[in-house]
Amino acid sequence: EVATRLAKECLDRVLKSMDERERKVVELRFGLKGEHPRTLAEVSSRFNVSRERIRQIEAKALEQIKAAEEIQALRESA
Repeated sequence: EVATRLAKECLDRVLKSMDERERKVVELRFGLKGEHPRTLAEVSSRFNVSRERIRQIEAKALEQIKAAEEIQALRESA
């Protein structure tokens, strides 16, 4: 559907604006890019940091997504 495609394109643009680690954490945690969603423990072992640090990175990235003007515009048009 058109709305789904637009939402995915918008999310891709927002993800590309993040630094690489934030982007990869979001992709792994939510199963983007064709992968299955990973747990905090799985992602933390991949980056060799604590689960809490991954949670913090994820929270910061999600705030960036929520604050993105493109995402806000999509919400308002839905």
